[in-house]
Amino acid sequence: MSSNQFSTFWVDERLYGVNIKMVQEITKSMTLTEVPLAPNYIKGLINLRGQIATAVGLRELFEINRSDAENGKINVVCKCESYLLALVVDEVGDVLELEDNQYEYTPETVSPQVSRFMTGVYKLPNNILSVIDIQKIIDFLNV
Repeated sequence: MSSNQFSTFWVDERLYGVNIKMVQEITKSMTLTEVPLAPNYIKGLINLRGQIATAVGLRELFEINRSDAENGKINVVCKCESYLLALVVDEVGDVLELEDNQYEYTPETVSPQVSRFMTGVYKLPNNILSVIDIQKIIDFLNV
């Protein structure tokens, strides 16, 4: 039986994860260079030691209403081919190793704003991990 490792994070009290092979680093909030006329989910550009990453606010991308909590404190920097994407999340979770038999396709109850960026879910003892596909976000941004 095979397994996958995921770097997990929280957005609006929901648990998400990306394949750990895609994660380059996790950083605290960094200085952003705003992108004029960009959609609200593009938070700006981050300079990571000479590499430019596009910061994407997952609350805005997933169309989750803002809460009173201060959000966007952490960046999960993911690399897909030569593209760097900094996912702006509320909180970082653990690295989880999950077995394939825990995997299920994305439930129909997940909103289309989120499900279009997911590959599926893993049922955990006390939660559900929604798996985000970085390539789907990059494809969406490049439309």
